Amino acid sequence: MILVFLFMPNIFNLKMLYEQIDATIGGSNDYHTGHINIFNLEDLHLPKNRKPNYARRNFYKITLITGQNRIHYADQYKDINGTALVFTNPNIHYFWEIMNEKQSGYMCIFTEPFFTRFGNIKDYPAFQSVDFAVLLLDETEAEIYYNLFSKMYEDLHSDYAYKYDLLNHRLMEIIHEAQKKHSSSKAFITSANAAQRLTDNFKSLLESQFPIDFNYQIISINSASAFAKQLNVHTNHLNKVLISITGRTTTQWIHERILQEAKVLLKTTNWTVAEIAYSLGYNEPNQFSAFFKSKMNVNATKFRKSFND
Repeated sequence: MILVFLFMPNIFNLKMLYEQIDATIGGSNDYHTGHINIFNLEDLHLPKNRKPNYARRNFYKITLITGQNRIHYADQYKDINGTALVFTNPNIHYFWEIMNEKQSGYMCIFTEPFFTRFGNIKDYPAFQSVDFAVLLLDETEAEIYYNLFSKMYEDLHSDYAYKYDLLNHRLMEIIHEAQKKHSSSKAFITSANAAQRLTDNFKSLLESQFPIDFNYQIISINSASAFAKQLNVHTNHLNKVLISITGRTTTQWIHERILQEAKVLLKTTNWTVAEIAYSLGYNEPNQFSAFFKSKMNVNATKFRKSFND
């Protein structure tokens, strides 16, 4: 009999979150399905000097925060020094580093089932990429969002019989306001032209293969020609379009995304380098090792050890 051991990255769930922030459950009754809760950050007991934990969450979170913070993602970080709206979701590993003790704002957490009446949450740009994750706000914008979150907080603690329906609508208002700001700042572009549509389709197809949660998952589209075939265009055309829209080649996009996932898996799992290599579409582990070292100037084993140390 062959025993197959399946490993997946650590999951940071709602129960663990409530234990960490020293808060009662509150919110909607069932936090496995359809849960939502809103916290005033000044009421929370946030742990200090936390060790970085890039475990995947099983819930969504929108945070309105004023203070000095740094949010680490798989291969980058974003600084906040002022007020920002931060979107985090189960598909993106992150670690939140609090840079000073003076923090204010609100945190809204919710599960995907709570959102389902509006459709697929993954269709909303706010929850699609790291690029959208942090939205810096000026004083006027901050006041708008503070009013929205304050209303949600009051609704949650009210006796209104239909408060969860109302909270759904408030949540959507926050998401749409954020997406409008992102569009107007040209940080998020939804052009109707063919080149932009092809670029968007390529990005969606690339991202659809991630994250990798189990070591039996293997990405099957990992070359420029494979993507071009899936998108029904010539390889050279796809490459030309991506360069014109993004300034990066098809191969650069693929390699950067594979490298990002490789870092996450090395940080968050106990999979062997060979298992990670196979999951990322490499038939030979030494090919992956050569790729990783060429990009990071250190081999995968030393990268993992330096992070764990």
